[in-house]
Amino acid sequence: MHKHLGAPLRAAAWALAAAGLLSACGGSDDAPQLYTLTLLHINDHHSTLEGKSRTLQLDAGSGTPVAVAVDAGGFARVATAFDELARAAGPHVLKLHAGDALTGTLYFNRAGADGEADAALMNTVCFDAFTLGNHEFDKGDAGLKGFLDQLRKGSCKTPALSANVQFGAQSALNATRAPGAVLPSTVLERGGQKIGLVGLTVAQKTKISSSPDADTTFEGEAVAAQRQIDLLRAQGVNKIVLLSHVGYELDQQLAAQLRGVDVVVGGDSHTLLGPDTLKARGVGNPAGSYPTRLTDKDGKTVCVVQAWEYAQAVGELKVTFDERGDVQSCTGTPHVLIGDNFTIGGKAPTDAEKKALQASVAASGFLRTTAPHAAAAAVLKPYQERVAVFNQTVVATAPAELCSRRVPGGPGSADYSRSSAACNAEGSVSLRGGDIQQLVAQAYLEVANARYGGADISLQSGGGVRIPLRGPVTAAQAIQVLPFGNMLFRLDVTGKEVQGMLEDGLEAVYGPGGSTGPYPYTGGMRFDVNAAAAKGQRVSAIEVRDRTSGAWAPLDATRTYRLFVLSFNATGGDGYKTLAAVPAARRLDIGVLDADVFFSYIENQPKDATSGLPLLNRLPPELYSTRHFQGTSAAP
Repeated sequence: MHKHLGAPLRAAAWALAAAGLLSACGGSDDAPQLYTLTLLHINDHHSTLEGKSRTLQLDAGSGTPVAVAVDAGGFARVATAFDELARAAGPHVLKLHAGDALTGTLYFNRAGADGEADAALMNTVCFDAFTLGNHEFDKGDAGLKGFLDQLRKGSCKTPALSANVQFGAQSALNATRAPGAVLPSTVLERGGQKIGLVGLTVAQKTKISSSPDADTTFEGEAVAAQRQIDLLRAQGVNKIVLLSHVGYELDQQLAAQLRGVDVVVGGDSHTLLGPDTLKARGVGNPAGSYPTRLTDKDGKTVCVVQAWEYAQAVGELKVTFDERGDVQSCTGTPHVLIGDNFTIGGKAPTDAEKKALQASVAASGFLRTTAPHAAAAAVLKPYQERVAVFNQTVVATAPAELCSRRVPGGPGSADYSRSSAACNAEGSVSLRGGDIQQLVAQAYLEVANARYGGADISLQSGGGVRIPLRGPVTAAQAIQVLPFGNMLFRLDVTGKEVQGMLEDGLEAVYGPGGSTGPYPYTGGMRFDVNAAAAKGQRVSAIEVRDRTSGAWAPLDATRTYRLFVLSFNATGGDGYKTLAAVPAARRLDIGVLDADVFFSYIENQPKDATSGLPLLNRLPPELYSTRHFQGTSAAP
């Protein structure tokens, strides 16, 4: 500013300069008007309503991260995070759920009908929209309608969306019976701006691995999405969010194929997005950035996000649009929800250590200390009590002890003491291995064939089954059999890969540094084992049982078999490297809890004439996977 100007002139000059700045920033009437919308979202909570312990790598003051245990996640923390983040963001907020609310814990099947507990907890958040995931169909269209009725019981009236589902003529959700129960899209207003939300459900996976009615169909995702986007655009809606349950990979493909989509809020693949430091802090391995910025078919910006799994994270995405509805910027954070009850080596930290841990959490940028929401915790309590009652319920009886033995040929490891002396003395256990291990593998196979699109074989590693069963069996004992909370995967594997899988398991037992836990128990398959043979040569005479005729035939190295297996083993746990290498195109996350599969098996067994309880009997010898065993019984 020139010194010789008088005060009035200087004031006028400053005013003109300020006006110029406002114009450049979009503050004048002629400048572009920007609008920022905050999207808060979760996906794939899978009936995970309680928090769980998690181990993180945090700095307790030494400058070097240490292992720190802390309670994390749970729907009561999700409710708090939505509440706090929404209040901080202001009025331009949408709260979204990208599908698979159902199936995965006892809260789905044992705490109330048709996902009652999930609906009740979702209503503590009051989502603005919810898209149908594949697991919403696990109890058929009628079961889904029951869940949606529960979701609309309160004042929220959360709309359920899916643009590509066509309910059959006899479906409980056909428009003639349930008008408006599921909409292809909806339009919401925030700050005078219209935002279009289009729902999308993964098509093929839902049809082949869930239980929609036979005449309920699913249109191709891209075709259905574009049709709804075009309809919304024709109505003057220029901000479009695709609320998508199709998986991160397909979300990225859709973003490039579609015109007019601005944001994709996804689910199904349980994808963690965010900075690489998520892995360093012990949270997980991110598959991409949050948000993932892409372009649509016209070259315009599309922002893709997903918020991991099991009520552990809440995504927060801020999107700025210009007056045409085009995305100008998008930024955000996947908030990983934790408590502040830290323990280091099983001990509470000192005051100085806790202060350092809190600083480490804050510095991460994604860990969020979050207290459970009191009202949500109160809603959850009666369902917790129902699950507790169920745990004490006698659900079956085992007339003869189902012995637990990790490996055939002898006592094996410490699990020898889990069964009675009489059980361990039985020659059949030494010949073929554990009865309970084999029963679990058979349970996976039979339930897969009854409910999840079928399987030829199943796999359960011996150490993943923890206790024997004898006499009256409570639900809690059944859970103790499979206490680790693994989900089931379905893999399409070649006969060569099946042989590699078996050799992996035997190498993990009998190779250098081996342990008894990985020993393979399979349903629908049997084989001979020579524990003393060289690596890659321990298994022979592999046979697979035809699921229709029951006839046994040699494993065909070139044929593709359908394998039902725990997520732990499917991703390489217990040394199963061959399974970890199976491409994504040949693997499917069924998303059902191992213990719940076991309960389904139990419920379908013949009933005792006196008690009316299902009978858990030992399997016929021909169904045991280890047919002949030779060599040492325990790992070196």
